[in-house]
Amino acid sequence: MDEARAKQFEALIALDPKDTMLRFGLARMLLADGRAAEAAVHLAEAVAVDPTYSAAWRDLGRALAEVGDTAGARRAFEQGIPAAEQKGDLQAAKEMRVFLSRLPEV
Repeated sequence: MDEARAKQFEALIALDPKDTMLRFGLARMLLADGRAAEAAVHLAEAVAVDPTYSAAWRDLGRALAEVGDTAGARRAFEQGIPAAEQKGDLQAAKEMRVFLSRLPEV
């Protein structure tokens, strides 16, 4: 991961903690670097600020599943699917249904 770029994201987030696009961008970088727990923090904040942010819900569920929080991942997908459908983001809703169906039972 480009640490300098991550630091830039973090500095901008410090200036505007409610900027969901910045948080999502940083979270995507963290996920790509295998830092799912850190990504989940930013994604959870993004959906708290904007509950209709379907891509953030999708990636939050994936991040939580990656760190072994199956129940949390399930909740994220279950909340994200209707948010995506309400927004008309049918692809994200479809992806979350697939991810949800692949989660192990808890």
